[in-house]
Amino acid sequence: MPLKLRLFLGLWSAVWTFGLPLILAYLFRRARKDTLYSGHLAERFGRYKTRAPGAVWIHAVSLGEFRSAVPLARAFLERGERLVITCFTPAGRREAEKVFALERAEGRVHVVWVPLETAWAYRGFFRAFAPKFGLVMEIEIWPRMVFAARAAGVPLFMCNAQYPTKAIARDNGGLRLRQAVMRGFAGAFVKSQLQADRFAAVGVQNIAITGELRFEQPIPPALLEAAAVARPALGLAERRVIAFASTVEGEDETFLSAMRSLSQGADKPFFIYVPRKPERFGDCGALLEAAGFSVARRSTALPKVLDGHAQFTAPTPLPDVLLGDSLGEMYFYLALADAVVVGGGFTPKGAHNIIEPLALKKPVLTGPEIWTIEYPFTEAEAAGVARRVKDAAELAKALAGPDQPTPAQIEHFFADHAGGVDRFFAALPGVLANARR
Repeated sequence: MPLKLRLFLGLWSAVWTFGLPLILAYLFRRARKDTLYSGHLAERFGRYKTRAPGAVWIHAVSLGEFRSAVPLARAFLERGERLVITCFTPAGRREAEKVFALERAEGRVHVVWVPLETAWAYRGFFRAFAPKFGLVMEIEIWPRMVFAARAAGVPLFMCNAQYPTKAIARDNGGLRLRQAVMRGFAGAFVKSQLQADRFAAVGVQNIAITGELRFEQPIPPALLEAAAVARPALGLAERRVIAFASTVEGEDETFLSAMRSLSQGADKPFFIYVPRKPERFGDCGALLEAAGFSVARRSTALPKVLDGHAQFTAPTPLPDVLLGDSLGEMYFYLALADAVVVGGGFTPKGAHNIIEPLALKKPVLTGPEIWTIEYPFTEAEAAGVARRVKDAAELAKALAGPDQPTPAQIEHFFADHAGGVDRFFAALPGVLANARR
């Protein structure tokens, strides 16, 4: 190991060890809004009540990463493997516990917090689970995780990985320590040839191109059935519905401006507004109302729609906006829509997942910052099923325009990019063998 990397790891460990009071303060502060942040606290220090030696380890830091891991996790279970799934955020953990509730009861899946970035916490994790190998979803680069796995003899791979242009530009400055940490992985399963070339250029070895796993993501049928009941009951069968999905702080005014512009026409759309973080539910409701929109909150206005009750009562009068203040129901909101604006693209942090709306054959728009989803956005844009716009005026114009992709176009695009799980398992034996040489 190069001297600069050894020094960095020593400093990194010291920061986390001596910074533990601040880390705990952060967790307890977040727990004011979500108590799960401070729940199962011992797990964050490598103390686990369960043991599952020989499990396959999947690390999904939060909700989006977990959802991309679900098809792969299901395939591992079908092959008789046991899983340990680590998360950092309550949203990811809750979804993992919900999706694999039966398998958890059977002892085939364990959902726990990932340890804090200290060597001693990871030693506790590896004592408890001694995984066959680990898969870090997307591009989570945690130095202690990477080198603790190496020290424990556990091959750790990036999975469904991409190396965005902005991340490359950032990493190419200074000491390039992040790239040095990347080289500590046992290998990588990446989304495209472009991503393989980028990782190889910084010295990552043992790379397999497996595509985008989110194309295999299961769609809960109950949510689609609920939307099919809700849309006519809400009086929306003949009215255009536009969903703003996974909206983040910093772009609300852009969306509100587009919504105001679209509301001025004779064919006023119905809007669905779904904040990405539950902490923003209340704030977004207040913003929408301050902008002059009447708002119904999913949590109170449609209490029965997802329970399969056709007799639920729609809000009277029908509001301008349905606020999606619920968790785990994204496909319900997307299924109600005719077009979807994906959040994040109007902020420097970049756009979020476009595959979920495309899976339901919905046209997708987002802002100019697509560096986080270069694959598959670039391909989707070329196929004419996704579009980026620069501001609120362009967004309103694109949503009102007649030039919209057809479901058949989106279906064709999906068919061209499916199969990531099969490609992963075809590549796994060779990648594992290379890692153990």
